[in-house]
Amino acid sequence: MSKSLKPYGEYKEAKQTWLNQIPLHWKEAKAKRLFLETSFKNYPEEELLSATQSHGVIPRSLVKNRVVMPSGNLESFKLVKEGNFVISLRSFQGGLEYSKYRGIVSPAYTILEERTNQNREYFKYLFKSHDFIGELQRNVTGIRQGKNIDVSDFKEIVLPIPSLKEQEKIVKYLDWKVTKIKKFIKAKKKLISVLKEQKQAVINEAVTKGLNPYIKRKPSGIEWLGDIPEHWEIKPLRQLLRPVSIKNRPDLPLLSVVREKGVILRSSMSKEENHNYIPDDLSGYKVVKEGQFAMNKMKAWQGSYGVSTYHGIVSPAYYIFDLNFENKDYFHYAIRSKVYVNFFYQASDGIRVGQWDLSLAKMKEIPFFVPPEDEQKEILEYIPKEFKRIENAVERLQKEIELIEEYRVRLISDVVTGRVDVRNIEIGNVQNEEQENVIGEDILELEEVLEGEECEV
Repeated sequence: MSKSLKPYGEYKEAKQTWLNQIPLHWKEAKAKRLFLETSFKNYPEEELLSATQSHGVIPRSLVKNRVVMPSGNLESFKLVKEGNFVISLRSFQGGLEYSKYRGIVSPAYTILEERTNQNREYFKYLFKSHDFIGELQRNVTGIRQGKNIDVSDFKEIVLPIPSLKEQEKIVKYLDWKVTKIKKFIKAKKKLISVLKEQKQAVINEAVTKGLNPYIKRKPSGIEWLGDIPEHWEIKPLRQLLRPVSIKNRPDLPLLSVVREKGVILRSSMSKEENHNYIPDDLSGYKVVKEGQFAMNKMKAWQGSYGVSTYHGIVSPAYYIFDLNFENKDYFHYAIRSKVYVNFFYQASDGIRVGQWDLSLAKMKEIPFFVPPEDEQKEILEYIPKEFKRIENAVERLQKEIELIEEYRVRLISDVVTGRVDVRNIEIGNVQNEEQENVIGEDILELEEVLEGEECEV
């Protein structure tokens, strides 16, 4: 509860079981007195809508993971008007859904239309409040656990009813606070994205510039890369990689090469997990030994390659190389940085994005920047420490988001059920809230977050 918010002066015992008390001047009524169930059909030309817990009732075209819809028989679908509420199959998990759109939904849903002159936005907040959802969940316990809420259960729920003027004030207050909270969360998420991008920047900088910013430098020969430390060597990959192709070892573990981690173990039993067909005969698959460099040549431009820490077999379409480089951990870190991914991108050709074929001849000429061995070790020690620092900062920001989300949930429930009085709270102009300012302030926190300082929620 916000420090600036106070409870009402007087309360009375609530008739409903899901609230102990409500403000003395508030009224109460069963949902069936306020909302009418409707079932208008035969509107196949109307837009298809979907009921979602996160965005309410929205056009089905906006839903990413859509279930397959029947081709025809839309005459049985129910009409939803703007301002209607929908009881979905899982409303007990996330409340009733409010629609800002006109269209049709599955006949399995229940459509509710207001009977009396009430503020729909107030009930939109009420039906998504923690307390109300708890009451819905109570109604699906026992033998109906896991099934959808029955509309007859909803109709018997006693609802708190402030005056229309107070409903409007509650809506304005919550719109204002929820907007500020959303901006806060968006700003924090943007800051998290910046921090995550810095993890790659840490590697890029370390493997091309070193750790000493004051050391003498020389041109790298690559215009977009700039200068590198003067004492570093530049070796083409043909001096470090020697192609090998050993097959006929189907007894070895099946491996894959992916963008996120390089060489990983792959389950031969889960074709759905691997997305690619795995033949019964693996004798044609190539052997990869620990310490060798493996590459998915069709996706090298995405970074699908790395030094293997496993002994197994991979697709015969992959490239396998013996690696002539002492510190294989350093080579793995460096070659998987975006700096080198860009080189592989330039060395790949193709007419379809996602299936570009790497030219082995071009790849062999990619330059690799080689620091002295002691610097390689220093860089390998530096990168995990920087990663940990960034990860700790991201974790703190994610905790802030969790806390503000918890505050939002509690605030909505407290306001719509009358635990706190917002009638005399001065409300800012939501339209004039500058999101850029909020984000700008949070970006300024970047250095503080990285230094481990606490940021205010």
